[in-house]
Amino acid sequence: MAFDSLSDKLQNVFKSLRSKGLLTEADVRSAMKEVKMALLEADVNFKVVKQFVNSATERAVGADVMNGLNPAQMVIKIVHEEMIALMGEAAELPLKSPSEMTILMMAGLQGAGKTTTAAKLAGKFKSAGRRPLLAACDVYRPAAMEQLRVNGEKVGVPVFVKEGAKDAVALAKEARDLALREGHNLLIIDTAGRLQIDETLMQELVDIKRETDVNETLLVVDAMTGQEAVNVSKTFDEKVGIDGVILTKLDGDTRGGAALSVRSVTGKPIYYAGMGEKLSDLEKFVPDRMASRILGMGDILTLIEKAESELDEAKAREMEQKLRKAEFDFNDYLESMSQMKKMGGIASILSLLPGIGKSQMSQLNDAVDDQRLKRIEAMIFSMTPKERANPSLLNPGRKNRIAKGAGVDIGEVNRLVKQFEQAKKMMKQMPGMMGKKGRRGGFQLPF
Repeated sequence: MAFDSLSDKLQNVFKSLRSKGLLTEADVRSAMKEVKMALLEADVNFKVVKQFVNSATERAVGADVMNGLNPAQMVIKIVHEEMIALMGEAAELPLKSPSEMTILMMAGLQGAGKTTTAAKLAGKFKSAGRRPLLAACDVYRPAAMEQLRVNGEKVGVPVFVKEGAKDAVALAKEARDLALREGHNLLIIDTAGRLQIDETLMQELVDIKRETDVNETLLVVDAMTGQEAVNVSKTFDEKVGIDGVILTKLDGDTRGGAALSVRSVTGKPIYYAGMGEKLSDLEKFVPDRMASRILGMGDILTLIEKAESELDEAKAREMEQKLRKAEFDFNDYLESMSQMKKMGGIASILSLLPGIGKSQMSQLNDAVDDQRLKRIEAMIFSMTPKERANPSLLNPGRKNRIAKGAGVDIGEVNRLVKQFEQAKKMMKQMPGMMGKKGRRGGFQLPF
């Protein structure tokens, strides 16, 4: 999960502070030294770490903090605020009015996820009411054109592809002219990546930018490369000029070095973060929410937004009514699993809840095991329609038949039935966690 390693280390530092009660200046400085080591091990830029720790320490040893009612909590609050300041304010990708066309150019090294991110962006803006066109302008890697075409189909966005073309600049101009003719108000140009930075790549990007009047140049960088992501960002900005950054593979970055360094070093905003392989897994980068995740405080707002965007509101309302009347059955259980898949799975949901770090996640391994969810589905699909609608019918003979049909041990079926009954009781007592316009819906976790 994102930031796991850094989050666990920082939580240990804060746990130690809380155990002390009143703090001395030596306690604070010792804690900040540990914070410094944690950030350096997370591959955060050294200059950024030095500035961060100096600023946080200066504030934390102040009289108001040391003499406060809860000095440990004040120190944590200061670290949280300084971390937000490090990543800057949340920035909106500036687009022209819908009556005009905005041109975005994607840049980055090969393997950073640039082509996939272009499709993710197109899908996101299409959902927001824009009329995007994707332009495949990587003339060096034929697979890139096909990849963009396939991903464009998945998000329902047209893709301009010209097989065999050799001139990326001419392609980009042709795509711009087509977009204008066909009434698109957003053109996203996917450009070639390289295994390393070279002058040919840079000049091609400069030429495309000049010839097509690009409005925003977005650099796509792999968050898992840590310090290297910062170096790449600096070089692209110096050679081409970038307007913002999109971090990919942040869900696999247990350290967090890139997320905490890029803005501070380059001065460029991070617009989005790729949090998974699905084309819907592109989140707006909100510094205060990211800081909360890093410090183990969770990110309930993002979880609610995910629920509101991914879940069917009518189904959620219907399920809530069933729960209130104790009519929740295995068909609803399947539906709740389907809803969780839309939100990225149980692990994705739990990662946004407060206090769920790596150690806690290891204790929930059985619950977040996607393979187990598949076995649960197999068991439910092995039931007859009557059994799904009326779980009280499940006697030992029926359970044996279900186990054989699903290819699992009878103990798995017994465990499922027991967990189902427990979930049913719990959900009857709990209000829904999905809120929209003051109404709470019936989203539930089937474990």
